[in-house]
Amino acid sequence: MTTHTEENYLKALFALTQFKDGATANELSKHLGIKMPTVNSMMKRLAEKGLVVYESYKPIKLTHEGKVKATLIIRKHRLTEMFLVEKMGFEWDEVHAIAEQIEHIKSDLFFEKMDFLLNYPNTDPHGSPIPSAEGVMPVINNRKLSSCVAGDVVTFNAVSNSSPNFLKFLTNKKLSLGQSYTITNIEQYDGSMDIILEDSTIITLSKIVCEKILVV
Repeated sequence: MTTHTEENYLKALFALTQFKDGATANELSKHLGIKMPTVNSMMKRLAEKGLVVYESYKPIKLTHEGKVKATLIIRKHRLTEMFLVEKMGFEWDEVHAIAEQIEHIKSDLFFEKMDFLLNYPNTDPHGSPIPSAEGVMPVINNRKLSSCVAGDVVTFNAVSNSSPNFLKFLTNKKLSLGQSYTITNIEQYDGSMDIILEDSTIITLSKIVCEKILVV
């Protein structure tokens, strides 16, 4: 049995190592906002439980068991976010903090019922993939809007940053998942981009925003 704190560490470590082989204790410390001695102490505890590979001065890695546990926590979090939006009427910028609390519920049946009521969604309200009940993380081949070129027609599929402020910004711009855009111009000087929505609305987005919008 893992504690809430241990689960938060596993989830953070998964986020840091999803696209690279290991993360340093310093990276984990900065990611969680926790002092290094506390991080090192927790890594020793998780290593004793067989959930991480931890050696002094070497990158920390999740074991297979640790990776499965981490993805199952993420599954609970993303299912909860989807349930809050689809069944309870929350906005997509309101659900993260609530899901952070609910993800630690131990009952598998609770989340199986949630999955059933949602008709087994593949993604959460932000377009992030929902891991399977076996702890397998699906791969979605998105690309950054900033990597596209003028003339491309793309569909808004996910965000790489789900902070409430960013999501509120998108909502205020009337941008939401599933919309198709035509890129009409990219400013050479600063990388800002002009897009046309299906209703002919023209929107200019900064390069910073385009980096966080994922499309197919």
